[in-house]
Amino acid sequence: MALALAATTPSDSIALDVEGVSHRYERDGTELQVLDNVSLTIAPGEFVALLGPSGCGKSTLLRLAAGLETPTTGRVLEDGRPITAPNPDRILVFQDATLFPWRTVRANIATGLEARGLLGEKGHRIDEVLKLVKLEGFADFYPHQLSGGMAQRAALARALVNDPKLLLLDEPFGKLDSLTRLRMQNELLDLWKSAGFTALLVTHDVEEALLLADRVIVLSDRPAAIIAEVRVDEPHPRQRDDASLVALRRALLEELGISHDV
Repeated sequence: MALALAATTPSDSIALDVEGVSHRYERDGTELQVLDNVSLTIAPGEFVALLGPSGCGKSTLLRLAAGLETPTTGRVLEDGRPITAPNPDRILVFQDATLFPWRTVRANIATGLEARGLLGEKGHRIDEVLKLVKLEGFADFYPHQLSGGMAQRAALARALVNDPKLLLLDEPFGKLDSLTRLRMQNELLDLWKSAGFTALLVTHDVEEALLLADRVIVLSDRPAAIIAEVRVDEPHPRQRDDASLVALRRALLEELGISHDV
């Protein structure tokens, strides 16, 4: 079965290419290598998930794609052009909502537009994304007045108001309770389908990867190398007890060195 992608146009999303990327840090005179010759191609509009042990380098790969760091060796490309700096086309969403506590939800969402001098031109997008993430009735609330799920919705809205072509998600639901997490997974999937961006998700949750992504990439322990790739051909919405997903879950857990009985 062909890979199922969101309905999109070339202007809505980008292709991401990771070519032979290795990356290391120097700390106290010692080199710490976190990525080892990683190569990966993500098509425009594709939803890809990264799985791997804690600390293996998944988040580093997102930072390289965002342009926050430059790889030690190799290249990361956006539509064939090397990524050398951050760009509003590529937005990174973290596990913590990181909202400014002194600003309302509306003002938090506006920060990117303000920084780019586009608030006057694109300020109407704030109301549009508030509706998208179902926070239209909470625009004047402050972060301390929001639940964890609502705060993460506000963080997603802050990203979406910039109309990103690539959304990089670093365990965005990792600190939410299980029910809120399930709701947010469904909402993220709806946003991806409607907005048409390319998505790269880092998660430790095998089921989350299988429920959302069209392709799951498994990374080894640090320094991370790609050890497996699984395509998920089931159409959305997916059921976690579907026999094919259960089989893929077992296969992924085995790749991660975890017993299939878990």
